[in-house]
Amino acid sequence: MSLRQRLGRRRRRRDGTFRPKQVSVKLSIPLVCEINGVWEPVEAERQAAWELYVELATRISVVELRPDEGLLREALSSLYTVFGTTREILRRYGPSVAPRVAPGRVTFGALSITVLNNSIRPLLSRWHPLLAAHEATRGEHIDPVAHERQWERAAELRAEIESVRQVLLGLAQALNEVAGVGDLITVRVPHQETSETRL
Repeated sequence: MSLRQRLGRRRRRRDGTFRPKQVSVKLSIPLVCEINGVWEPVEAERQAAWELYVELATRISVVELRPDEGLLREALSSLYTVFGTTREILRRYGPSVAPRVAPGRVTFGALSITVLNNSIRPLLSRWHPLLAAHEATRGEHIDPVAHERQWERAAELRAEIESVRQVLLGLAQALNEVAGVGDLITVRVPHQETSETRL
């Protein structure tokens, strides 16, 4: 798509920045479904998109969990909080973020609920009790990090968390485009040289 075509599909705001009139969304949820459609957001959806985008950008849920980093429990807890935040956003903005649309069209409500119910919920409902059962076997003087890393199913859970993370990154990308903001997930702040680093 040429720059002219891309800009033609965007609305200029008063502050001079652009927001898309429509966004093509393609989101794959492994072993479940693929969301493929066009999103023509109304202002309430743009605001809701920004709020959920900030939530995702500031949570462990979209950061890669390497084998020697973090705790599985923290990752599951972070994913669990996405439920509460999403419900709060949906309630606050009401039906305007989930209007009836024609086939091939998507909305904030449809996207967020589909990701919650088909990606995050299955992960949490399966793995929360399994991890809790393993945690219950930890002795009083055993380090919780070491105990979790010794779990024979840790690598399997990490792989499933990574699969959900990829879904959330796809959702975050769509939210980012609809909100019309800069990338807050993969952005790198330029290194500033200070007098200490020059020495």
